[in-house]
Amino acid sequence: MVCVAGLPIMQVKIDISRQQVEKIFGLDDYWCQCVAWSTTGTQKSQKAYVRIAYLRKNFEEEPIGKEVSLNQEVLLRCHPPEGVPAAEVEWQRNEHVIDPVSEPNFLVTADRNLIIKQARLADTANYTCVAKNIVARRRSSPATVLVYVNGGWSTWTTWSACSSVCGRGWQRRSRSCTNPTPLNGGMACDGQNVQKSACTATCPVDGGWSDWSNWSECGVDCSMWRSRECTQPSPGTGGKDCQGIDLQSLNCTSQQCLQIGHIYPINRARAQSPSASGVEDVALYVGIVAVALCLTLILIVVVLVYRRKKEGLDADVADSSILTTGFQPMGIKPKNSHLLTIQPDLTTTTTSYQGTLHSRHDGTTHTGTAKFSMTNGPLLDPLPNGSHHTLHNGKMTSDPAEFMTRLSNQTYFKTLPRDVANTSYGTFNFLGGRLTIPNTGISLLIPPEAIPRGKIYEIYLTAQRKEDLRLPLAGCQTLLSPIVSCGPPGVVLTRPTILSMDHCSDACPENWAIRLKKQNYEGVWEDVLMMGEELISEPYYCQLEAETCRVFSEQLGRFSLVGESLNMSAAKRLRLVLFSDAYCSTLEYNIRVYCMDDTQDVFKEVMQMERQLGGRLIDEPHVLLFKDSYHNLRLSIHDMPQAHWRSKLLAGYQEIPFYHIWNGSQRFLHCTFTLERLNLSTCELTCQLCVWQVEGEGQSFSLDFNIDSRPLDPEFLLMDNNPSGSALAGPSAFQIPYLIRQKICSSLDTPCPNGADWRLLAQRLKLDRHMSFFASKASPTSVILDLWEAQHFHSGNLNQLATVMADIGKQEAMIFLVSDGEC
Repeated sequence: MVCVAGLPIMQVKIDISRQQVEKIFGLDDYWCQCVAWSTTGTQKSQKAYVRIAYLRKNFEEEPIGKEVSLNQEVLLRCHPPEGVPAAEVEWQRNEHVIDPVSEPNFLVTADRNLIIKQARLADTANYTCVAKNIVARRRSSPATVLVYVNGGWSTWTTWSACSSVCGRGWQRRSRSCTNPTPLNGGMACDGQNVQKSACTATCPVDGGWSDWSNWSECGVDCSMWRSRECTQPSPGTGGKDCQGIDLQSLNCTSQQCLQIGHIYPINRARAQSPSASGVEDVALYVGIVAVALCLTLILIVVVLVYRRKKEGLDADVADSSILTTGFQPMGIKPKNSHLLTIQPDLTTTTTSYQGTLHSRHDGTTHTGTAKFSMTNGPLLDPLPNGSHHTLHNGKMTSDPAEFMTRLSNQTYFKTLPRDVANTSYGTFNFLGGRLTIPNTGISLLIPPEAIPRGKIYEIYLTAQRKEDLRLPLAGCQTLLSPIVSCGPPGVVLTRPTILSMDHCSDACPENWAIRLKKQNYEGVWEDVLMMGEELISEPYYCQLEAETCRVFSEQLGRFSLVGESLNMSAAKRLRLVLFSDAYCSTLEYNIRVYCMDDTQDVFKEVMQMERQLGGRLIDEPHVLLFKDSYHNLRLSIHDMPQAHWRSKLLAGYQEIPFYHIWNGSQRFLHCTFTLERLNLSTCELTCQLCVWQVEGEGQSFSLDFNIDSRPLDPEFLLMDNNPSGSALAGPSAFQIPYLIRQKICSSLDTPCPNGADWRLLAQRLKLDRHMSFFASKASPTSVILDLWEAQHFHSGNLNQLATVMADIGKQEAMIFLVSDGEC
């Protein structure tokens, strides 16, 4: 320390160590002052405070490494160690100092943080925060910044040539994950890199000769000719032309030549006679006029016959009530019409409501006004013998075949099947009901209040055959459900109906893009719903369960479920069913293995066909997952007792083409294995059935049965045995009584602060993923109960539902415990 005082100048220097200062003054701040004095007086300098400079070792906040995508902004934080004087901060990248002036992509903020404005691949490095003052220099731990690039698809290549040079085949196109290529751990492209599509290559047709014509007459040059044409068939699509000559000549015999020489002078003589020529001309004209008159008479007869048939056809069509009132909302207002719109009296003991409204037309006065016979029985009595009736021009018909014939007369219904085995229909009013096609898994629930009060609709439900109505599929698309028609389309519904049908996709939704398709009036199939992307504003909504699809629809029509595989892990469920001859009196024994979509409607058709063929079911059905891997399905039989049986097949296995199964255009795909027993007394057969996809995993099933034993009873395989019939109307169609249903809805529709409302009911029934759909409806509770009815019609337990209501804390649960007489 130096002190300078007055004149003459006196310089005083005092050296004080840190230890001396701390010994005298302690650890507190201290100061020094210079004092100068003379005879004239004393002078003091300002106080000089002394501080100890330092820089601690540990950073208060060190930068942390990050993984960022290309062009993303990066922020690296740095809070330097405490020090006196305050430390200055600089940033280093891979040990080189970053200068924000020369590198504008970097910015050092006022609080010493580093910002990378747009991360580049070159910015992948180790970043270090360096703090320094007059005492020391500290370095943070390096922070690694990794700039990654997510992959992007290139454009699709052009479609390859068809794999088959003749007939059905496949073509494919591909793309690569190189636009850009994933780098530094970036995500690979999402989706499939290969697409395939069915194609049909036109087969080349080689030309073929027609038969030779007859030989011509011998000419003047004493030769005759014959010809043929290349028209059987004509060459096409690159086929070869016919090889050989198309014209052939032959010399006449000498005797024929002499006769021709005599004839020609006579002809010349006749040509010189004008009278002979005139007679021939007159004969020619008379013949032409006669032919013209005959053709005119034939044309008149044809026109008259056609007009008479057309008049008869028009009269028959005009009489078809299906075009007038058969499928229109009936606005007939009977004398006691208020009886159809009042709340039903559910306090009587007879609450069954089944069948159609035949009592509406049982009696009419001379003015045509319908009268109702109101008794203590059900509001709408069931039809006798369980038959279903249709209303046509105010008259009844109990013939289902006539119903289907009239229905198919309309343009929109031309593709409906004329058989009634896969069709159900009935007449419904505001009380709703249910249509079921037995043993197919297909049903239509018409909730109460879905049909406006005062309206009566005759509604049908039918399962289409695939061969009758081909659904256009492209690329990797496949049909996952039956094609179902319900209608008539265009009827007014105030609430959505629920259409239930089976599907055969696997339980991995991430492998599929599933769409609900609907056919419009022009016959064009349109996508109306993408699974997982439902909009509550649309008139369609879908719940996909493990094996069943529930479609909420405010419009009736023709529907199907189509899936598009997103990768080769996507799989369809196939059902393998084995049949054999019911009776075998020869050495040969046939086993038929069907490979079909795992839906009840297909299984029902195969069962019906085998009954007609006299087949027997020899094993329970097995389920096989069939992957979208381009590979065919192979089937083989092994481990037969060689001393008693042998196979008559020349090949070791049979194969079903991949696209036959994936397209689903052929319903009854099967392989027949012809076996031979060496002795007629041999009745026991044990073997192994192996099924696998080429280059894939397979499954093996053991078969052990007696070929002369009673066939398996197929009834246990049919999932839907409904003793109540295929059409149920009114309260008999629902498990929850109408009055109880109304009380539940009025109790749960009102929001509760503690959540004890319809939302808790949906959670307890495991339907909470549809909350937004339920909330969009005027009565969310009623839609939830509709779905419960559709799911539990045959297996529903009202006591379980009452338990759920009790857990929610609603006293309405007790109403389930009352007797039928009290309801």
